[in-house]
Amino acid sequence: MVVSVRSWVANEGGKHLVLMLWLGANTWLFLKTFLLYSTGQQYHYLYKMLGLGLCISRASASVLNLNCSLVLLPMCRSLLTFVRGTHMVSSRETRRLLDKSKTFHVACGVSICIFSVVHVSAHLANVVNFSVSYSEDFPALNLARYRGEDPKLIILTTIPGVTGVLLVLILFLMFTSSSYCVRLSNYEIFWYTHNLFIVFYIILMVHMVGGALKYQTNLEGHPPGCLRANQSSTEQQGEELEAGEDEERRCGEEAHFQPHYPQTWLWVSGPLCLYCAERFYRYIRSSDPVTIVTVIRHPCDVIELRMLKKHFKARPGQYIVLNCPGVSSFENHPFTLTTCPTENKETFGVHLRVVGDWTERFTQLLLPEPRIDLEILPMVQQRRYPKLYVDGPFGSPSEEVFNYDVSVCVAGGIGVTPFACVLHALLDGWTGFRLQRLYFVWVCRELKSFYWFAELLCALHHKLWQENRPDYFNLKLYVSQTDNLQSMSEEKYRPLTSRLLVGRPRWNLLFDEIGKTNKHKRVGVFCCGPKGISKTLHRLCNSARSSGTTFEFNKESFS
Repeated sequence: MVVSVRSWVANEGGKHLVLMLWLGANTWLFLKTFLLYSTGQQYHYLYKMLGLGLCISRASASVLNLNCSLVLLPMCRSLLTFVRGTHMVSSRETRRLLDKSKTFHVACGVSICIFSVVHVSAHLANVVNFSVSYSEDFPALNLARYRGEDPKLIILTTIPGVTGVLLVLILFLMFTSSSYCVRLSNYEIFWYTHNLFIVFYIILMVHMVGGALKYQTNLEGHPPGCLRANQSSTEQQGEELEAGEDEERRCGEEAHFQPHYPQTWLWVSGPLCLYCAERFYRYIRSSDPVTIVTVIRHPCDVIELRMLKKHFKARPGQYIVLNCPGVSSFENHPFTLTTCPTENKETFGVHLRVVGDWTERFTQLLLPEPRIDLEILPMVQQRRYPKLYVDGPFGSPSEEVFNYDVSVCVAGGIGVTPFACVLHALLDGWTGFRLQRLYFVWVCRELKSFYWFAELLCALHHKLWQENRPDYFNLKLYVSQTDNLQSMSEEKYRPLTSRLLVGRPRWNLLFDEIGKTNKHKRVGVFCCGPKGISKTLHRLCNSARSSGTTFEFNKESFS
């Protein structure tokens, strides 16, 4: 498949530019610090004692400072939502870059892990050199208390050593629990270990307090390499051979050393304060519990939840974060809005699939099993719902559906939820958007899954037919599981039956059809579903088209 340069630039150009700038900043900072410690006169004696371990440890520390500050910014969700919702960001390309914030967060996290390994390895070599190359001429420069001191003892009896061990342990827990398999099998482990970042940053602030590495302060009174009066004859002969032409050179005074002023807090304090302020704002905003209006059980283990909250406003495509203390006080789970508040309707809703421990326990609280001893009583039991807190809304790529002339929404199973809110907005008569044509493709394993939003799809179909705009909404439904397949026989679902296809979509033919219908246009492609569909669509969006149509790929993510 031939890659189109225009399509590649539209889909990959922005993020690769940011990636190159980020890699360039890391490389420049590493080399700058490395050269400073290898050639800087103030580090002459320290470099002579520790060698390359000094340069590598300090260079990697600079990169770690940069990434430890950047890794927090993509997690300021409210700030990113505010920025993309204001006129500060008028460019669609810039807003699409904001949607890559999670990818940037992961990239910073991986670089922190890599350079932590480099940093720790270099410092292990430094500890050995502190013990082996103990300097009797410059006692203040030593970290070891005597020559040949056990390196393990040095690590466990110094502030940088102890805090370094703790930082490595915390980082190891956070890194291993962030893997896709752990998040998929037990999200709670990921959630709890990732919140150790608070302890991580506190220890990181203390890490440099010990002053293990020192620099020379009196370079004029004691030029590095000068001959000292108390220098031993062997060392003096070596210095005379090195000095050669300057035998008269003598030190005016003894070398003075002092530890570096801790600089880590200068890097991380700004982003850390911004993140803490944002979390405090989110805590205040979500402190009032919502009112649960209705709970509906749909086929295929899907629950619809309708809620009410004062002053809650949201745009189609956004998502919220739910917290139910009855299940867990510390766990927060994101769910895409399927209905937004309007002028005529203040309620909002989500559809959640019962998969995993949290959703199972939450569903049991929402829809408890009826008690046998109460079933015989001729009375209606008033349903009591658990206390529920909502944080958000937050921005997502699906908000951009309305900002294209033509958009293609592709959903896989429960991945239909971001687009359900878009369809509700069209049904409710939202105006002022750019969208002229919407292609909607929904792929499900079971036929019953289409009943989640069957009435919504039929209502939108009838509305557009009444308005004489049948071409505005192009609907295709695919059911991939053919065993015991039955049709949607109800009369009210006839518009869906005629658009229901068995099997999987032939994506290449579908894109060719859309491209020929919309020649030389920019078409927004929005995907929410399994990775297989996402990868296929991403590849097709970057491929060349004879129609000259540019497909811009936008992806939602569950993880």
